[in-house]
Amino acid sequence: MTSNPLLRQIPKVDELLHQPVLSQADCPYTVLLQAIRAELDCLRSGLAAGEYNELPPTEHLCESILMRVKHLNTMSLRRVINATGVILHTNLGRAPLSKAALQAVCDAACSYSTLEYDTENGTRGSRGDHIEGLLCELTGAQAAMAVNNNAAAILLALSTLSRDGEIIVSRGELVEIGDSFRVPDIMQQSGGHLVEVGATNKTHLRDYENAITENTAVLLKVHTSNYKIVGFAGDVPLCELSKLGKARHIPTVYDLGSGALLDEQAYPFTGEPTVPQALRDGADVVTFSGDKLLGGPQAGIILGSVECISRMKRNPLARALRLDKLSLAALEATLRLYREPSRAREEIPTLRMLCTDIDALNQKAQQLCKSILEHQPCCTAQVIQQQRQTGGGSVPAQSLPAAAVAIAPHRITVTELEQRLRALEVPIIARISENRLLLDVSTISGEDFDAVVRGVTGAL
Repeated sequence: MTSNPLLRQIPKVDELLHQPVLSQADCPYTVLLQAIRAELDCLRSGLAAGEYNELPPTEHLCESILMRVKHLNTMSLRRVINATGVILHTNLGRAPLSKAALQAVCDAACSYSTLEYDTENGTRGSRGDHIEGLLCELTGAQAAMAVNNNAAAILLALSTLSRDGEIIVSRGELVEIGDSFRVPDIMQQSGGHLVEVGATNKTHLRDYENAITENTAVLLKVHTSNYKIVGFAGDVPLCELSKLGKARHIPTVYDLGSGALLDEQAYPFTGEPTVPQALRDGADVVTFSGDKLLGGPQAGIILGSVECISRMKRNPLARALRLDKLSLAALEATLRLYREPSRAREEIPTLRMLCTDIDALNQKAQQLCKSILEHQPCCTAQVIQQQRQTGGGSVPAQSLPAAAVAIAPHRITVTELEQRLRALEVPIIARISENRLLLDVSTISGEDFDAVVRGVTGAL
């Protein structure tokens, strides 16, 4: 590196710090220093690799440094506009919260709260009391609690009910959930011993019956919410499995996952098991996610018998996995909306987006397409019909009708357009299909239309 004479001409850090455009930058000194050093390191590497024949002007260096400052000052976890059409997009944070939930979070965050205080008696209370009564009221469960996600819920349930015992589960239900976590791994961590029964595509009740021993602690059923086996396939209905469990005095645990709380006819898809039905079918414990079809915050909700839930509450893991006050506030506010199903469908964004009909979506798409073409002639844009997925490992075999604005840029490639939209201060996340950029209006709020038009116009 020392053989390149240009290396000795690189400005020193102090010299750049005294450049007016940098010395007046509105940022912490440490951030500016970090940006300068990073830019100089990049310049040295480029010179060593022979990428430059001369040093860039100081003003260009300063511009690059200010761009780094802007990047360092930008929140890493920030808002995006979801134009993919996937409602429960795991990478984009799954379910957006209702206004009621947002207000509850704000109230709990900016002041003291009744998190663990009983105002009626002036004594210490339990954080679980804020949501247990609501969950029992809405689902018919005897008892309830919540932890920080559904994987934690299953871990707590199995750790409590099957420590050193056998957990019988169908081979066709040994699913892998997000980020390569697998149900067998969670079972192993719980201290229980996995006993697989049946075949990948078909399991019979007799398979469970034949596997039961004096060491059997749990009959586990897992809803395969993120994939579907079709063809010559079959599983044991929950009602039959729970009857077997009660006859043998073995608790039946149902990992429902997606967590539909309303009656089945309230949703635009069919065949998705609901939480109340799972309890009516006799499950001793039901677990599901709070940020999927429920439309609330990330949480693992556990419902079941008083005996099972009481044991889980006493498990030391319950404290390690408990919900924080902000998630509790959002969950309570979300559950309160479910007292009026019509209000829940209107005010909970996940339910509202799921239930929006295709005529309304076409109207939204036409409006967005017209606005884009009025502001930007350097592209071809048209409304096309699409199919959208629920996402979040929910309802994998069914898609819903959707409408999208398909954009074909004239001066740049569609890949460049997609990259530029991702680089915006509020990134717009879209899809590419058949050399066109698709903006699916299913997941774009009408309030964001102006931002989308400005973003597309600027990017083109």
